[in-house]
Amino acid sequence: MNLKILLLPGDGIGVEVTNAAADVLKAVAKTFGHTLDLSEGLLGGIAIHKTGVPLPEETKNLAMQADATLMGAVGLPEFDTAPPSQRPEAGLLGLRKALDVFANLRPVVTYPELIESSPLKNHVVSGTDMIIVRELTGGLYYGQPRGIGNNRGFNTMSYTRAEVERVTHMAFKLARNRRKKVTSVDKSNVLEVSQFWRQVVSEIGPQYPDVQLEHMLVDNAAMQMVLRPTQFDVMLTENTFGDILSDIGGILAGSIGMLPSASLGATKGLYEPVHGSAPDIAGQNKANPLGAIGSVAAMLEYTFGLVKEAQALNAAIGKVLASGRVTADLRPKGTPATTQEVGEAVGQALALTRVEAI
Repeated sequence: MNLKILLLPGDGIGVEVTNAAADVLKAVAKTFGHTLDLSEGLLGGIAIHKTGVPLPEETKNLAMQADATLMGAVGLPEFDTAPPSQRPEAGLLGLRKALDVFANLRPVVTYPELIESSPLKNHVVSGTDMIIVRELTGGLYYGQPRGIGNNRGFNTMSYTRAEVERVTHMAFKLARNRRKKVTSVDKSNVLEVSQFWRQVVSEIGPQYPDVQLEHMLVDNAAMQMVLRPTQFDVMLTENTFGDILSDIGGILAGSIGMLPSASLGATKGLYEPVHGSAPDIAGQNKANPLGAIGSVAAMLEYTFGLVKEAQALNAAIGKVLASGRVTADLRPKGTPATTQEVGEAVGQALALTRVEAI
């Protein structure tokens, strides 16, 4: 199969983790006999520096032509006081909108090798295996009107029935292939938009009689994630709540650097690690690339349907974790590995995994 993929390294450590992920992509292609058609574009702060805008038209066109897009991270401190439309993050929001990727899937898995890396007690995080399904193109981040003026700032949280329905169907379909449970998270005791969200989700639930549906308020969901995370299978929620809750997943996984994500639409996929650009360690070759590499595994499965390749890559990640050849955030027993070394180790483990499978 030919894999046509756009790489958007972005800012800060995004460049390093994307390079490591690209090397792993090449290892996948070599190991399983696929061809790669890789292109690269500008997004975020680097795009502003070179073109004056966070999402150049050329990048948007490249993304529309590619089968899938792999992104690193965006954001630089120098833009912290810039207007929202002129910040690096506006490029990411614009790209999501252009690709119409409406559902963000964020797997949160506690690998046995990383139980000690989580600040929570071992028995609490052991066995955690959940997916947060976050609606991605509606809510506060896109609602209108929005702005700052007349001594006030304002945003609008708004959802249409169609927006809630399509992400809800995706969550239930995912749950059917997992442990058959959906937890829909909202703030219906305060927000009318959440009352509407709960109403629509409740109407769709009976269409999936084999899947259990429960509703949970977002503040309780945040608490339950650190009290008993194993109770969750598929967590469904709107844009802002999903953004916040998925960062809690970093505590469960041992490091936010471990978390991949997949943003899916009807035809396109955008893949990225959950972490930010971490400019304080950029260029030092010590960022954890496993979130980006895990995003490659998600890409192989969700966009290209290469389930065996995705499983082999995830198994290779597990082998590298077991070997202890990891970056400093994962508390290695010896000298921390570099970003590049971790990527190389995953590629080597992938080849061995393939041989063992044969």
